[in-house]
This record gives sequence, structure tokens and C-alpha cells, in this order.
Amino acid sequence: MNSEPLKKKNLLYLLSYICVPIAVTAVCFLLGYLFFRDGGMGAAILFMVPPALSLLWWMFAGKMIFKGKRKNMMRELERSGFTPNHTFDSDGSTVVVDIEHGKLAMLFFWNPFQSYVLPASRISKIWTDDGKTGMGPLAGSSRVSFLFTIDGVRIRVNTFTSNKRWRMDSDYILTGISKADMMAEVLEEAKGRSV
Repeated sequence: MNSEPLKKKNLLYLLSYICVPIAVTAVCFLLGYLFFRDGGMGAAILFMVPPALSLLWWMFAGKMIFKGKRKNMMRELERSGFTPNHTFDSDGSTVVVDIEHGKLAMLFFWNPFQSYVLPASRISKIWTDDGKTGMGPLAGSSRVSFLFTIDGVRIRVNTFTSNKRWRMDSDYILTGISKADMMAEVLEEAKGRSV
């Protein structure tokens, strides 16, 4: 079990994820300008390859790192005797609940190198957010989530997200609310069984 404070973001990882590809591209542009002023194949490589690789890095590397670390976390949990009764994978985090032992395991997208295993008794508040905005027939949502607070840190786990606003009676919204309510109940049950 982790006793250290919960951190959803590793600032060093976040900055390096964003800035290192930019720095490499800038250095390649500088080298291309200094050594290949007349153009040619060297200039083309220095001006085309690093931006393309940076784009691929930003599109795929974070997801691949997160998925790999999530697999490692699940293997470690199984070895340690953690019973994963419920697992919820979201775009920014993974929450695994062991109801029998009242434990909770978490991994965050922007802090993938640190997984947390905590007693569910550290949860102070659990609730569902349907994301409803607007009134009457204009009411709708583009995000549904369940939220909980551990040691003063609020954790939001999305059960539905969209770049479009959906009516509140939409199947997407209702399914998202159902998932969020189920996970909130699971967390409450684990908290009740936690030591």
C-alpha cells in the first residue's frame, strides 16, 4: 500500500513529453539552416523527419506508455493478492477496486510510472456528475463521470465524453450515468469494507 500523497501529474514527465520533441525539432531546424543552406537531401531529412516523428510521438507514445504501465500494474496487483473485482479504464486514468479487502488501485495518464494502491477508507467523498448544462429541451451533456476525493485530491473518471452535446435522454448519456453510478456504488462498498 502507498502512504505517499496522491499525484495525478508528474510535472517532469508532462514537460518532457511536450518539450523534448519540440527541442529536437528546433535543433534539427538549426542544423539544417547552418549546414544545408543550399537545400538537398540532408536539409529535407532535417526539416521533414523530426516534425513527423514529433507528431507521431504526441499522437501515440503517451497511449502506448500508459497501456504498457497499466498491464504491468495489473500483473503486480495479481501477484500481491489484490482481487480486481471492478476495473474501469478511462482516457486519463485506470481505477481498480478490490471490494473484498477494501482496497483501491489507480494509475494516471500523466503519471504512468507511479501506481497507487490505497485503502478505500482514505476516500472522503464519492459522487456522480452527469455534466448537465442548459434548461428544459436544451438540457444536455458532453461528459459524464464519477468523482471521488482522496486526501483532498479530487479524481474525475469519465464514463462518457464527446465533442458533441447530447440530450439527457440519449442512450450515450444514460449509459454513462449508469456506469458512473455503478462505480460510485462499488467505491462506497469498498470504503465500507476498508480497515
